[in-house]
Amino acid sequence: MNKKLLLLMVFLAGVAVQAQTVYSLSECREMALRNNKTLAISREEVNKATYEREAAETNKLPKVSGSVSYVRLGREISLLSNDQKNALSNLGTNVYNAMSANMGNFSQAVQPIIEKYPEFTNLLTQFSGQGLAGADALNAAGQRVVDAFDSDNRNMGGAMLILKQPLYMGGKIMAYERITKYLEQLSGEKLRLEEQEILLDVDKAYWQVVSLVSKKQLADDYLGMLQHLEHDVDLMLKNGVATKANLLTVNVKVNEAEMMQTKVEDGLSLSRMLLCQLIGLPLNAPIVLEDENLDNIPIENAETQVNIETAFANRPEIQQLELATNIYKEKVNIQRSDYLPHVALIGGAGLTTPSLYNGFESKLRGNWALGITCTMPIWNWGEGRSKIKAAKAEAKIQEYRLDEAKEKIELQVNQSTFRLNEANKRLKLSKKNMEKAAENLRIANLGHREGVIATSDVLAAHTAWMQAKSDIIDAQIEVRLAHAVLDKSLGLTNMDY
Repeated sequence: MNKKLLLLMVFLAGVAVQAQTVYSLSECREMALRNNKTLAISREEVNKATYEREAAETNKLPKVSGSVSYVRLGREISLLSNDQKNALSNLGTNVYNAMSANMGNFSQAVQPIIEKYPEFTNLLTQFSGQGLAGADALNAAGQRVVDAFDSDNRNMGGAMLILKQPLYMGGKIMAYERITKYLEQLSGEKLRLEEQEILLDVDKAYWQVVSLVSKKQLADDYLGMLQHLEHDVDLMLKNGVATKANLLTVNVKVNEAEMMQTKVEDGLSLSRMLLCQLIGLPLNAPIVLEDENLDNIPIENAETQVNIETAFANRPEIQQLELATNIYKEKVNIQRSDYLPHVALIGGAGLTTPSLYNGFESKLRGNWALGITCTMPIWNWGEGRSKIKAAKAEAKIQEYRLDEAKEKIELQVNQSTFRLNEANKRLKLSKKNMEKAAENLRIANLGHREGVIATSDVLAAHTAWMQAKSDIIDAQIEVRLAHAVLDKSLGLTNMDY
């Protein structure tokens, strides 16, 4: 009982795994878009372009920067020479000595002043009578001056805060902002183009697997029919109604069918590996496709008609070239802005030590400033005019490329439309041929059993039936791929059709 239960569980588990490995075309497409490394890189490029656009939008806003510095000097900077320091420190003594040596001259010099301004008599008499006490006072005053300039400035530091607000940059900021927006859209169109190419590759690989699955079944059926014919001819040979040559001819056809079966099986294995690689599965993953039975493919009764404007509006290549044209036009504005006035509001605040705002002192003190700057080139020997013309020429080149791409896309759409219409017609004709080949094979088999049709004719009927069946498979796959190629040429990414 336990063994039976275990076998049942293993069987159910196998059924569950088998159910999980069945994939539809939409699922394969979604897996390819999700797992493809090239698309992952392109998505990051879109993110990068978005961040660059956000950074460009900040260029029109005020920018604030700051800096802090510290310097240790090996020697102290002195604003006074040694002679000046000595002279100031001995100022009173030098004055006293000079006055003592020339006191008579001093009295004669101040006499006219006393006569004219009698009110200075007591002050001058008092100064001249102080002697050494006055000299000491002057010496102390000079020493204070020396000490005031003698600050330890070997440790120097500073801090600065700067603000800059662009007012007019010749249109460069707005042009650059528009360029980054176009670049963001351009990276998005590049991603969409790569997605369409990946989807088309998945479609081709998917329908290639489906085609080979059908052809493998066809090869198996064809081999089975030949083996059955081989058995009948062998019996007829034993009964004397067939020759050895008839049997050898059938044997050769059986060997050819076995070789064809082997080639189809090898091709199917490789095609499954390719599909697994595209959708991000292990190469040897046992996948089963939903559309491996091609009996019910719709046939277009009328010729497909498309609007070329749909392709112009949806093709990523057109969008990319239009965006590139806009980018080069903005580059013309950027070149022109280099030769227009640039106006900016600037402001700042700073702290330094030592400072000179209250004499010379080793304290951290600061100041602020606010102003406006304007720069503009005056003469450049025609450099600006030449660069602007070069930028305009690049923009014109992009316009020509856009026109050329539209012409090629129109041709591509028409070719894809003709191919789809031709594939639909071929599928209809192949089904009609299949009906005739099947009827011919039925009559040949019946006649061969009755002995009225030769073995070579039966083999020819088998070959015709196999070829008609193969043509139907090829026509069905061609219809599917023609739809995919047409959607790609129109810029559509239809997930279900």
